[in-house]
Amino acid sequence: MIGGGTEMHQEVINVSTRGRGAVDITGRVQQIAAAGGVRTGLCHVFVHHTSASLMICEGADPQVLDDLEAFLGRLVPDGDPLFRHTAEGPDDMAAHVRSVLTATTLSIPLSEGRCALGTWQSVFLYEHRHAPHQRRITVTVQGR
Repeated sequence: MIGGGTEMHQEVINVSTRGRGAVDITGRVQQIAAAGGVRTGLCHVFVHHTSASLMICEGADPQVLDDLEAFLGRLVPDGDPLFRHTAEGPDDMAAHVRSVLTATTLSIPLSEGRCALGTWQSVFLYEHRHAPHQRRITVTVQGR
């Protein structure tokens, strides 16, 4: 790299969910990005679970999240007779499918020491199970 080395910073976020739905983690991710001391680079976000996911979505209007849940419920219904993996209940396999269809990682550009999100964009942890869970997310910032 011309003009300097690469800096790296990593932190873990523990998020308590209330059950199925989105939890806005934008503020915490931005705090970690700022703490990393990186002006230009990438912020990588990874969730350590198979029944939760990450997404960048509009954060200003809660109806967007409601509509997203309605769509996912139609696309991947709980208790679908197609699913054989039901060890933890009717939302078990549906949660895994939802996680696969969404994302377990995000890469967000860093500009001027902040995640360069669009005006309406927020970062969410999406819990796909009905029961509350503790979720672990690793945020890694690298650049210069």
